[in-house]
Amino acid sequence: MRTRDRILTSLESAYREAFGKAKEQDDEEGMSRLDFQFQRDQIRLEVLLDIRDLLSANEEAAPQEQASLFKEGSALIAKAQALRRITRLGG
Repeated sequence: MRTRDRILTSLESAYREAFGKAKEQDDEEGMSRLDFQFQRDQIRLEVLLDIRDLLSANEEAAPQEQASLFKEGSALIAKAQALRRITRLGG
């Protein structure tokens, strides 16, 4: 699994390259758009990484703890597992 820093660095690198090209062309509108998109995508990605971290922590819980969570019929666990499946499809 890729680290949080590696993922965020890759995102920043891609945007810096695109921003550099827009700057070379004196595309002020493009630079402004890219700046906004970078900030938006960075926030989205950080949220997804936080969810991934929470799901990973849940997997590492002791089997007895996991069993008690499932016995309680926790809807939160089911939702978290659904989110995990969704994030795996996108990656």
